[in-house]
Amino acid sequence: MKIKRKKHEVQYPQILNLDDDFSLIKRFIEGDESTFNVLMLRHKEKVRNIIYLTLNNHELVDDIAQEVFITVYKNLGRFRFESQFTTWLYRITINKCKDHLRKIRIRSIFTAISDSDNEPGYTTSPEDKDTAEIVRAGISKLPEKLRVPLLLKDIEGLSYQEIAEAVQCEIGTVKSRIFRARESLRNILKPYERELL
Repeated sequence: MKIKRKKHEVQYPQILNLDDDFSLIKRFIEGDESTFNVLMLRHKEKVRNIIYLTLNNHELVDDIAQEVFITVYKNLGRFRFESQFTTWLYRITINKCKDHLRKIRIRSIFTAISDSDNEPGYTTSPEDKDTAEIVRAGISKLPEKLRVPLLLKDIEGLSYQEIAEAVQCEIGTVKSRIFRARESLRNILKPYERELL
């Protein structure tokens, strides 16, 4: 059954139904602030995942995710519908992570095990880590410019175009960085080959 749309709705592209991102944003702009909660709940876990994998610190996730969604809330009225909402959202998320790294200037978050992991019974031996932990620790050792595109491609499943828009560089640069990230990660994980097989 075809749903007829009013003429004034045509200016908002790709509106598929009442629940797609563009429709929710349109309704938010028109004054229905409750749609923001729907958007937030829909994308919250992906945002949290990007923050956690980028910063390698679960204690920072909620605070930075909150900063991301406050920024989204304040700027959603100016969203231009020129790219997917997720591309815009991930760009804000990545920028918040970069801001955090600039503020604290701590290199230790790039190491596999940070000094904050001194909980009772915590052990750092590779045999006690599961595969996901070993890989996460390996990813955390990559430089930020290689780590972020790799996460967006291999974990979040974004296209090269979406990643280029999110990190604001050319597609060729994105492909090169992902290739280098995979090569570097392979070398980092080589000592753990037995655990990963």
